[in-house]
Amino acid sequence: MESMMRLMTERQSARMLFDPGRRVPKEDLKTILEAGRWAPTPHNMQNYEVVIVDDPELLEEIADMKRPVSDIFMEENYRNLSFSEEEYRRKRVGLLASALPPFMRGPKAPRDEATGKPQMTSLERPLRGSPVLVIMTYDPRRRAPASEGDFLGIMGLGCVMENMWLMAASLGISFHIISALAEEPLESEVKRLLSIPEKLKVAITFRLGYALPVQQQYLRVRRDVSEFAHYNRYESKGVD
Repeated sequence: MESMMRLMTERQSARMLFDPGRRVPKEDLKTILEAGRWAPTPHNMQNYEVVIVDDPELLEEIADMKRPVSDIFMEENYRNLSFSEEEYRRKRVGLLASALPPFMRGPKAPRDEATGKPQMTSLERPLRGSPVLVIMTYDPRRRAPASEGDFLGIMGLGCVMENMWLMAASLGISFHIISALAEEPLESEVKRLLSIPEKLKVAITFRLGYALPVQQQYLRVRRDVSEFAHYNRYESKGVD
């Protein structure tokens, strides 16, 4: 139990660059996928298909894909940032601004000087040199009974991802989620490039590899159990 808890608390999103010279062993990749397949899914629907990309040319094409920076994302992201470790420790939620690229630390998307529209940005920084990209897709036409909107199915995908994340961490393999490929126009582009059937939706994308050493270790915070647990009634907080 102690080793499982340590694995959960030490797991982190590796936003830094990965070592382009270190490949993820196929056996380790298979072990990560094996962990994912035993995750719980609603009604045991197992409503997902996984596309593993390690072809350098395909990875380069995906890294070169461009999308506009969303003003809505920037505004909501900004509200969840802390700009000092003191502020971050006090809030205990959101992200430390220094963990993100400079252009993501403000309340507005950077603009193109000629058009005034949000600038186009690529996935070059996180993807360039990453040895493996894993794209999880799902079929929205299939769902557990009486789960309109498939909220339960999305929760199941999260369980699959978490199993794979914890297994990767146990193997010393870095893990970083990239949400952009689930959004247009990148979703259509990556589906075309990888011949993913139109009926499938991109749900979660993550890259695997070995993070390059960095001088700065980012602070990680969480709310205490006493802040989110309610015992028998909502007004009774904690489990003492």
